Amino acid sequence: MPTRTITVRGKRWEVFPSQHVTSYARDEFALIFRAGEGAEREVRVTRYSPQGSRWRDQSFAELSDADLERLLEHSQPSFTSPEAGYSR
Repeated sequence: MPTRTITVRGKRWEVFPSQHVTSYARDEFALIFRAGEGAEREVRVTRYSPQGSRWRDQSFAELSDADLERLLEHSQPSFTSPEAGYSR
């Protein structure tokens, strides 16, 4: 699984595509953002519509660091997301 690292406001985030597949197939992908270790770990999730390639890993590679930072700003806590294991 490809992983990238970005730094936003002094915090280092690992970013990687979720393995969760939505009903939208190649029209929407999820990203997981992870920062910190142990009890201090923060995990956030967001979805995006690819503008170029419709293949998950290629689409992820096409995102700039600025795109990733913008997506992080619109992400949600992991406990609210099926990509991170949430279920009703």
